[in-house]
Amino acid sequence: MHVSHTDHIVESAQEPVVVIGGRKLIMLGSNNYLGLTNDPRVKEAAIEAIRKYGSGCAGSRFLNGTLDLHVRLEERLAKFMRQEAAVTFATGFQVNLGTISCLVGKGDSVYLDKQDHACIIDGARLSFGAVRKFRHNDAADLKRQMGNDGDAKGRLIVVDGVFSMEGDIAPLPEIVAAAREFAAGVMVDDAHGIGVMGPTGRGTAEHFGLEDEVDLIMGTFSKSMASVGGFIAGGATVIDYIKHRARTMIFSAAPPPASVAAALATVEIMDSEPERRARLWKSTRFFAAGLKSLGLDTGESRTPFVPIVVGEDAVALEMVQRLHEEGVFVNCVISPATAAGHALIRTSLMATHTVDQLTQALEAIEKVGRQVGLVRAAQV
Repeated sequence: MHVSHTDHIVESAQEPVVVIGGRKLIMLGSNNYLGLTNDPRVKEAAIEAIRKYGSGCAGSRFLNGTLDLHVRLEERLAKFMRQEAAVTFATGFQVNLGTISCLVGKGDSVYLDKQDHACIIDGARLSFGAVRKFRHNDAADLKRQMGNDGDAKGRLIVVDGVFSMEGDIAPLPEIVAAAREFAAGVMVDDAHGIGVMGPTGRGTAEHFGLEDEVDLIMGTFSKSMASVGGFIAGGATVIDYIKHRARTMIFSAAPPPASVAAALATVEIMDSEPERRARLWKSTRFFAAGLKSLGLDTGESRTPFVPIVVGEDAVALEMVQRLHEEGVFVNCVISPATAAGHALIRTSLMATHTVDQLTQALEAIEKVGRQVGLVRAAQV
């Protein structure tokens, strides 16, 4: 069964219910965790920015492209992340590509979790350092590799805070302890953690109480922050270095005004409306419990993206197609995005989902699960 991108053309905003091919589907496949992409305040901020600054910046940040809006966002992000400084990039992918490749030099080593996001791996590949991969969430393997790498001049560990396919969390306390032992820097990609994890939504480092122990925190605007772009936050000296060395920032057009203004509006909302995060977690607990009551395997998820571990690629593809027919949009993760025989259906929750919508989705998942042989016992 072939599922093409044309099957996924969305004709409406990224709300809990979307329109695809003229049909309404419950959206369980969006990174719009806080439900802000269609928030009137965010849209108005973007519209006002276009009215004032136009549709683009017509140059790079180093030439004519830096607006006072960029500076305001970077200052606000640094404050929100409780770091000295921050710098923004046009996309999240560009943040990791530019940051890692400029920080890791000849004679240095960069240590990556085997399940790190593609842009982390590509950033490491573009560096002049040695790239070492350790077993997923295995701090002991990380320590072993650093111990065998005695000639490294400098060391940087880069991990996803929250792994976006299975929804599990990096063991930051153990990673930070290993980093201390070997005088390594720690960078956390918190694309899927900011707005979601931690008592005030500041991400995985806050979740573990390790904000002072992590050197760099990367985030994107395309998930909780309802826009597009990304940033890196940390000490003022290293952020200044990245500003002047990251090729993906220096040689790329500045993020457009509407995107920057939308991101700035969402930081304010994240800070002032903690009830959104509370609703997100309430929906997550309800939905994950529903999947488990059907006897479905939700892996190691401890976050608002809850996978259904299916196994074979063909079964996952069939299940996704049937769920779409039943009015539920989910994402299919098959090899090589995941290990062969470990295909997943990736579901993700939003703060704006209702109990009725999630109940309908669970009923559809039960029906389709029975059809493909994943759900056998009666629902408890």
